[in-house]
Amino acid sequence: MTTECPRTGLQLRSRVRPEGVLEISLVNTELPAPAPDEVIVRIEAAPINPSDIGLLFGAADIGSATVSGAGTGAVVTAPIPERLRAAMAGRLDQSLPVGNEGAGVVVAAGPADAAQALLGKTVAVLGGAMYSQYRCVKADMCLVLPAGTTPAEGASCFVNPLTVLGMVETMRREGHTALVHTAAASNLGQMLNKVCMADGIGLVNIVRKPEQEALLRAMGATHVCMATSPTFMDDLTAALVATGATLAFDATGGGKLAGQILACMEAALNRSAKEYSRYGSTTHKQVYLYGGLDTGPTEFNRSFGMAWGIGGWLLFPFLQRIGSAAAQTLRQRVAAELKTTFASAYTKEISLAEALQPEVMQAYGQRATGAKYLINPSQGMAA
Repeated sequence: MTTECPRTGLQLRSRVRPEGVLEISLVNTELPAPAPDEVIVRIEAAPINPSDIGLLFGAADIGSATVSGAGTGAVVTAPIPERLRAAMAGRLDQSLPVGNEGAGVVVAAGPADAAQALLGKTVAVLGGAMYSQYRCVKADMCLVLPAGTTPAEGASCFVNPLTVLGMVETMRREGHTALVHTAAASNLGQMLNKVCMADGIGLVNIVRKPEQEALLRAMGATHVCMATSPTFMDDLTAALVATGATLAFDATGGGKLAGQILACMEAALNRSAKEYSRYGSTTHKQVYLYGGLDTGPTEFNRSFGMAWGIGGWLLFPFLQRIGSAAAQTLRQRVAAELKTTFASAYTKEISLAEALQPEVMQAYGQRATGAKYLINPSQGMAA
């Protein structure tokens, strides 16, 4: 019922030791025989998303990392600042696999028809532990990629695309009509622009650099505001007047940006107010923090009335809330537009061993806009 495949495979693991040190290494794990409804996927591409970096590095100071050993036997250690160790208490001495999503080829399958039907197929998987040579997963966790799609092309077909569609769906379900997005020139931000342009949704993009603004405008984005500009608040308010956006998704998390967005939303609403109210506009303004590019405190001055909210937003709880049928509809759109709307670009493809090199870790750990890395667990490994 199965084809021949290795009984073990390397897997990238992250562990926080009790003395306050992070340890990252490759562990040779035993590969189980697939159950009737399971398949074994040879992982050939897995993106490094910000959420993956959060688990991989924890609260460690990667700039102070040291490495012992070499190649697949390398062990990276990095100190965790004492003030941040309490936040890591829940994962002490646990060897945690990393990698939310990936893609590869099904090399073995259990006897169930659904599993056997996937043999030899290129599939994408959202199942954790994707920085592994092989993964044993339920057949229904696999998304068969369109013919001619490579694992690299399908590796990012879950987290970023579903986050984008989840943002738009949240907007509709909560009664908003347009969106604001920060760190907007990112891989995810470019996808969001494509979706909003296709669906006729007003979108206000916030970036930090002129080249990021140029990139988005070249794509056709209408409203791009540069947070580092001295006229940022005026520019943002004007864009909010034009779009009517009262919902924002903020990838930075810390700093003053969330409060600035709310203040500009209030200013935009007041321009069309019929009468003055000391409590501000009655239109609800919402900012969701969905990332943590700025790890500092979230700061804001309450200059935006009383109808507002700041909260957190995560993809997986959102998908659970909307139910399997609605989530499947989103997945079907991703599959249909995988090479267009939801195409991903990568700065560099690296092997599992390269992912342990301190200089490479520094590069992908910056989470810089437009600098997305792809791990190929099969690269440089024996078949």
